[in-house]
Amino acid sequence: MKKGQICEGYVERLDFPNKGVLSCEDEKVVVKNVLPGQKISFMITKKRKGKAEGRLLDVLENAPYEIPSVCPHFGVCGGCAYQTLPYDKQLELKKRQVRKLLTPVFAKQALLDGEAELTDEYVNHIFEGIKGSPVQSAYRNKMEFSFGDEVKDGPLSLGMHKRGSFYDIVSVRECQLVDEDYRKILNTTLDYFTQKGTSYYHRMRHEGYLRHLLVRKAQKTGEILIALITTTQEEQDLQPYVDALLALPLQGKITGVLHTKNDSVADVVQSDETVLLYGQDYFYEELLGLKFKISQFSFFQTNSLGAEVLYETAREFLGDISDDGRNDKTVFDLYSGTGTIAQLLAPVAGRVIGVEIVEEAVKAARENAKLNNLNNCEFIAGDVLKVIGDIKEKPDFIVLDPPRDGIHPKALQHIIDYQVDRIVYISCKPTSLARDLDIMIEQGYRMERVVAIDQFPGTGHVESVVLLSHKKADSYIHIDVEFGEGEGKIPVDSIAKRAEAYKPKEKVTYKMIKEYIEAKYGFKVHTAYIAEVKRDLGLPMYDAPNAVEELKQPRKHPTPEKVEAIKDALRYFAVI
Repeated sequence: MKKGQICEGYVERLDFPNKGVLSCEDEKVVVKNVLPGQKISFMITKKRKGKAEGRLLDVLENAPYEIPSVCPHFGVCGGCAYQTLPYDKQLELKKRQVRKLLTPVFAKQALLDGEAELTDEYVNHIFEGIKGSPVQSAYRNKMEFSFGDEVKDGPLSLGMHKRGSFYDIVSVRECQLVDEDYRKILNTTLDYFTQKGTSYYHRMRHEGYLRHLLVRKAQKTGEILIALITTTQEEQDLQPYVDALLALPLQGKITGVLHTKNDSVADVVQSDETVLLYGQDYFYEELLGLKFKISQFSFFQTNSLGAEVLYETAREFLGDISDDGRNDKTVFDLYSGTGTIAQLLAPVAGRVIGVEIVEEAVKAARENAKLNNLNNCEFIAGDVLKVIGDIKEKPDFIVLDPPRDGIHPKALQHIIDYQVDRIVYISCKPTSLARDLDIMIEQGYRMERVVAIDQFPGTGHVESVVLLSHKKADSYIHIDVEFGEGEGKIPVDSIAKRAEAYKPKEKVTYKMIKEYIEAKYGFKVHTAYIAEVKRDLGLPMYDAPNAVEELKQPRKHPTPEKVEAIKDALRYFAVI
């Protein structure tokens, strides 16, 4: 196999986020934008150090479970990858990906917990599978569309990047991730500037005017905020454009239209200056009974109904933070955005302190707290790494919701050093989550509960929520002891005997039981047999929330001889 070679094969699996794995001449190749079970043709684009990458040329056979895409742009637009997967298949795929990425962390924790090996029983006790989104289409409350052209020197386009391209833009007039209001706004914007012959910003030449169209719409209130992002290389009267938007028959209501000027070389939506063209520069959304003021750059989960599932899960994981009957606990909400989590926890906390680097989001969070009549929330603008050490109060609990790249190692160490009883970590990228959890496990934290939550149907992205606990002594007693002979003194030679008498029992693992049986009886027993005997005896067992309802093959049962051997081992180790 060499670079430029064209191969065919069946996709064996799909690793996060969008990496299909298949074979060519007995070597593994990674090809993006494919699905498990598809037969594809591809070209080898990279090959070095035993690793190969390929570029998809054609799908020769669909996977058996594929369905027609509801979106006419699928396959050309690079925005979605799973549109031809039934939703239950999407959830199953994402669940497997998250579990696989976290398996090394589960293994490390199991080892530190004294387990001889990582078992499904151990993982299933922690990993609770995946929760789906309440809606699978038209779920996004924010879209950033780009101006450009689909082919070189072609007509103006407004939409998403073409699959596999950094420069070409596909007009997504019928995008199914958003509702009809978004499509009307996009089409009106594209038609208006096409008719005027307005130039778009060329990313290579750094010339042109139109850059992006940002649309945000509240799921609950229906309020809409629109921002046109341009360079300052031209001057245009945008009032006719605003009038065209306001004349649209929309289900929602436009509350504001902004003109954001951005001369940055980077292809990102940011503001050098923002001019209000109509209305106000914010809108309101409602979530779990609370009201939130959201502006152009405020961080807010892009799936409002899915966010309710996410935050309800986080709140459930954190549990009763006033479990001692006192509402004086301090909670840190780090990477707090517009303060959603902070305000959900505020009614049961003494104080909630949020830290967020985006000043506009912090301003909105403070206003949101007032809006919801919450006076025990404080929001600090700044990088978590730089400001966390300056906060005088110490937290009782911590909630983390960092950006995709996870937590800076130094900030993570600050967080760990607080040694709080419980941390809830919300992650939108399982690879960075696995990296951070690995460090936290090494330093005394343990994963108690993990669940994936699908906020992005049709795409390869997935959120995760993790509950971590830190086991500490409940209290400390100071005792002065004097060793030696005589009244009130403890003889030195009795210390070893007392230590032996009070030594905690060694944790009995499946490996110990199997080794005992093999040494005494000369045959091996499967872990599943031991679990079955323990279950029959009514011994404590881990729950398996995501266990399959039906086995692919009938379950095998241990012979009477092996049952007796297992019971003998359990008696030997004083389990029964």
